[in-house]
Amino acid sequence: MTTGPQPGPVAPGERIEALDVLRGFALLGILLLNIIGFGLPFVSYLNPAADGATEGLNFGVYVTVDVFFEGALRALFSMLFGAGVCLFASGRGAGPYYRRQSLLLLFGFFDAFVLLWTGDILVPYALAGLILYLARDWRPRTLYIASGVVFAYLALLYSVIWMGFEALGGPVAEIQARLAAGEAVSAADRALLAQHAEMAFTVRPPEAELAREVASWRGTYAESFAANAAGLLGSTYPVNLPLVVFWDALAGMLLGMALFRTGVLQAKRSPRLYVVLAGAGLAVGLAVNVTEVGLRAGSGFDTQWLPSFSSPLYDVGRIAMGLGYLGLIMLACQRGLWEAVRRALAAVGRMALTNYLMQSLIGLFVFHEIGLGWWNELERYQLYFVVAAVWAFQVAFSVAWMRRYRFGPIEWLWRALTYGRLPPNALPGR
Repeated sequence: MTTGPQPGPVAPGERIEALDVLRGFALLGILLLNIIGFGLPFVSYLNPAADGATEGLNFGVYVTVDVFFEGALRALFSMLFGAGVCLFASGRGAGPYYRRQSLLLLFGFFDAFVLLWTGDILVPYALAGLILYLARDWRPRTLYIASGVVFAYLALLYSVIWMGFEALGGPVAEIQARLAAGEAVSAADRALLAQHAEMAFTVRPPEAELAREVASWRGTYAESFAANAAGLLGSTYPVNLPLVVFWDALAGMLLGMALFRTGVLQAKRSPRLYVVLAGAGLAVGLAVNVTEVGLRAGSGFDTQWLPSFSSPLYDVGRIAMGLGYLGLIMLACQRGLWEAVRRALAAVGRMALTNYLMQSLIGLFVFHEIGLGWWNELERYQLYFVVAAVWAFQVAFSVAWMRRYRFGPIEWLWRALTYGRLPPNALPGR
């Protein structure tokens, strides 16, 4: 009886440079958004008025990050995860695939609960990935359609939320004015206020939620663990994850699988296609994002315009920007431009899971009381000095590590647990 070759990790020479470069770019860029969740109350991610970033340098930083990067880098990360599904599911069977996803789920729980990162994306990625195995052999056209259907669901959901704020805004303002004047209001009026408060929970959190978040960053680690877990189990996992976040991840992954099947993510298509992607993507994305930011600022950052998920065009803007960046990076890979930058980004991308968890660990040390305790101590623009320092460290660390090893430390552990054996890691001569 003969047996075929056992499934195992991809060898260094078999890696696709364009995917690694794009993954490194997305991984570093995600910190531009996550740093707000690390360093300020989470409501500041959606509402710059929460930290006073409505004028001057702080407002300029908010506009720049929101217009150019919000959602776009997460979109790229999701697309790349979809490409990874295509690569991994090919010839390995269901067993290794589902072990890999289950382990990613555990890494996500570690990130969310132990490292106290409420904005973790590994849990939704692991869950969405569990069903993507079923789509591993779908044709590109089918994948594009499936992605479009999920994006259509999200657009419909965002439209309903937007219309809900629109419908309740006037009556709620009138009831609040009557309450401020000392007038009595009916039970129906109070129910309307409660409904509006529930819808606005993320951008207008009640005092109890604000206190819980303070506890998750201040005090002992045990106190913060309990407060953070309460938020994850109270709203993040039972509400946000099944309603929005899971589908947000799945839509991008399906699109990424289609782009991989057609060679777009591997820099295999014509330069003209990437020029069109870059030009059209950035033009559409900037037009949508600038309009949305203008509406938010023009409304005085009214609740209706604040949540990213209340804009029907939210995904249009972020996916267009993501595709624009994809086009630029693929052109750079095709033409061999910025070789040193590409090598550095590829090193970061090859150990993306290690670097992602490292960002959470650094955020915990810098902002929690058990470390430097800088949470809610820095202005918005000052947070980006921290980002620059983290970038410099992670690039240097990744380049040095990948000169000696095949995999990043967490990637090596992930593979060892997936395949049930220890893959060799040191490069020859090291």
